[in-house]
Amino acid sequence: MKDTPGWASPGSAPSDGQEPGASGPAEPADSADSAQQPPADQQAPGPKWSKEQPPAGQWSAPTGTQAPPGQAPPPPAGPGWGARPPAGPGAPGGWGGAPQGYGPPGGYGGWGGGWNGPPPAAKPGVIPLRPLGVGEILDGAVSTMRTHWRTVLGISLTVAVVTEILVILVQGFLLDERVSTDALNDPSATLDELTRAMGNSLLNSGVIFLISAIGTVIATALLTTVTSRAVLGKPVSTGEAWRDARPQVPRLFGLLFLLLLMTLGVALAGAVPGIVLAASGAGGAGFALALLGAIGGFVVALWLWFRFSLASPALMLEKQGIKKALSRSAKLVKGAWWRVFGIQLLAMIIANVVAAIVVIPFTFLAGAVSGQGAAGILDGTTEFGWTFLIVSGVGSVIGSTITLPITAGVTVLLYIDQRIRREALDLELARAAGIQSTGTGTPGS
Repeated sequence: MKDTPGWASPGSAPSDGQEPGASGPAEPADSADSAQQPPADQQAPGPKWSKEQPPAGQWSAPTGTQAPPGQAPPPPAGPGWGARPPAGPGAPGGWGGAPQGYGPPGGYGGWGGGWNGPPPAAKPGVIPLRPLGVGEILDGAVSTMRTHWRTVLGISLTVAVVTEILVILVQGFLLDERVSTDALNDPSATLDELTRAMGNSLLNSGVIFLISAIGTVIATALLTTVTSRAVLGKPVSTGEAWRDARPQVPRLFGLLFLLLLMTLGVALAGAVPGIVLAASGAGGAGFALALLGAIGGFVVALWLWFRFSLASPALMLEKQGIKKALSRSAKLVKGAWWRVFGIQLLAMIIANVVAAIVVIPFTFLAGAVSGQGAAGILDGTTEFGWTFLIVSGVGSVIGSTITLPITAGVTVLLYIDQRIRREALDLELARAAGIQSTGTGTPGS
């Protein structure tokens, strides 16, 4: 019983180096005594205890108290390793006065302390340095905004104000006079009028999206640096973030342009055969083929977008070129596309819900102040005057200030999480944070 000391009661198992039934060291056999002793196989049956028991004072309970003199230790505990019964009258609290039962030495709940799992991972900043769960990624993005709120909100507010001013000027001076979508609300409109109105609507949305995308690129570049420092628990100012991100901003614009060109090109390419067929005279079949092709192209474009969605933080943090950043994103997302897609989709839903809570009241307020009313907003007949654009723009600025850090932070933390899972980046981060050793913790889902 060398491997499990203390598990058996004293005398219930043979000692080391002795045969079963031997009570002590071998002695010379005395002829008279041996004649009086019956053979071993003729002795009375029943359990046999060694005649030489260890002194009672040498056996102690796990708490260090001794057993009552002359009393054998209690039998092992039953299932569950619960508390032992009291040793007898005058010994409240159980054997040896121990208030709790004791289990196997060093085991779960045993003498050497319970098994509490691996040590927790180090957390020098907003996330623990181990594979992250979905909630930890979202919480890390919010914690970054809360911990470094001056820098984060300063960057997002500045970007939101500049981009919204550009949107208001473009809508007020260019799009509002030249772009008309009234035919979309006219039941008697011809096909040419509907086509022209849809083109104008797409032009309006495309220009606004392009301006917003430019602002998002700049905000993402700056917030990537802030989030990466927040992971290490190190503060960063707006000036430091800009100096670190500025060399990569032109490449980031090129990356965004290439991603948009790639995804939009794939989506439109799926509809081209149907459009060609419809132009050749097969209207119904061409329309159906164009619809199916557009849906297929949209699915492929969606797959490509999220496959390369981690290219932006790879480009900013690894100081890579556009091609290398795309290949790095594809490598990190490979085998985890659904997870990356689900987490970013959840972050976008949360960001849009938060933005809608802020923007919708300002939109109705803008309609009321401009004299259009809520009815005009709901039926789409509102004329976007300067008053409406300015008041609704204030709501858009507030919404973008809150949502930009969330979406950018989730993308950066998702990139860090994938590198921890694939490349053990947590060890490098621990060294960068000045931590000598870390626990592995429990991997997130």
